[in-house]
Amino acid sequence: MSEEKIHKRRKRYKGTHPKNFNEKYKELNPELYPETIEKVIAKGSTPAGMHISIMVNEILEFLDIQEGQVGLDCTLGYGGHTSHMLEKLNHKGHLYALDIDPIEIVKTRERLKNKGYGEDILTIIQTNFRNIDEVSKNVGKFDFVLADLGVSSMQIDNPERGFSYKKEGPLDLRLNPEMGKPASQILKELTKEELQNIFEENADEPYAKEIARNIDSFMKSGFEITTTQQLYKVIEKTLSFIDDKNKKDIINKTSARIFQALRIEVNQEFEVLYDFVEKLPYVLKPGGKVAILTFHSGEDRIVKKSFKEMKRLGIYEDVSRNVIRPSMEECRNNSRAKSTKMRWAIKSL
Repeated sequence: MSEEKIHKRRKRYKGTHPKNFNEKYKELNPELYPETIEKVIAKGSTPAGMHISIMVNEILEFLDIQEGQVGLDCTLGYGGHTSHMLEKLNHKGHLYALDIDPIEIVKTRERLKNKGYGEDILTIIQTNFRNIDEVSKNVGKFDFVLADLGVSSMQIDNPERGFSYKKEGPLDLRLNPEMGKPASQILKELTKEELQNIFEENADEPYAKEIARNIDSFMKSGFEITTTQQLYKVIEKTLSFIDDKNKKDIINKTSARIFQALRIEVNQEFEVLYDFVEKLPYVLKPGGKVAILTFHSGEDRIVKKSFKEMKRLGIYEDVSRNVIRPSMEECRNNSRAKSTKMRWAIKSL
């Protein structure tokens, strides 16, 4: 006699709509609600709890993945790019995928397993992509490599991760919350001069000096900045002198840059990227291809300079002369694609 399937009810919440992220069943399991996903995407937005892969066609056209090849996705995330590359392999060859986030990597592994991609074709490793040399030492060199340097939408949308000023949450900003110091701790340890440098170098922030001074003054008064909204309010107060009809928009864009600058500092993203581009050509097979997506000028400068220098040295046979941008249609359909730049390189034979 077969066991009767037990129907599990959703956890109940107060009111007509869930307010806390951990109660938002659609955001926590977006793939179970295709109609909602379709409606949100049709409006040009990214459904909360999931990530829309950027520049898929451009990436696949350049990489020209062939059955039987061995590839590496340095930034697994939601698994969107990974899925498309696996489709090209057609269960012949192998794809390795890296991610530092212990929370999302579990969900993505299960998501891809449910699509039919098991360990015979896909190996997922929890590690920082700066460690590609260690990965290659264990598994060999690659025919193609992809690195999408953007923060995943799932991380941004979850207020518990502290990546966005838009919702209240702990000021954390760590890609791996099990390692390192949260942004709230970093703020306690930095001088106003160091803060100013971080805001200028990591985000080209025009109000870096004023915001750094106010954060420092706030902390020295005996207060702590431990949440996303506390930091947002300090930024808002700092820019109270602005007399402009678009003041709110200016404050929001400034806040986005400040959060970006802190995230880069917390996760040592520039140091990681320098390590990565230095090691990159030595994990590629002769003729191997690499594509990198960047999302702000600091990242793009590092990639551009590295590719140009290694082309001069004969390490790369060819590199992209100009950045490749997403199409206007993709930017309309996915606003998070607007700042994306793609560069590529081909290893010398």
